[in-house]
Amino acid sequence: MAKRKNQHVVKRTQGWAVVGSGNKKATKVVPTQKEAIELGRQIAKNQRSELIVHDKKGRIRSKDSYGNDPNPPKDKEH
Repeated sequence: MAKRKNQHVVKRTQGWAVVGSGNKKATKVVPTQKEAIELGRQIAKNQRSELIVHDKKGRIRSKDSYGNDPNPPKDKEH
């Protein structure tokens, strides 16, 4: 099985990109953050990894884990 890569949703000049951790190239660039989150979520669920959503300035806005998290969060964000 391929190594699980966390998926990041980041702002690019062309729109919003989904980028696997450690990758320089985006998996895909889409016009809206909402579309990028939906795509990133599908990939993260498939790879049982984490989705990390960044705001326009690059700060982490939210995180969702779709794998076996050894330290699950205590809050109920989602």
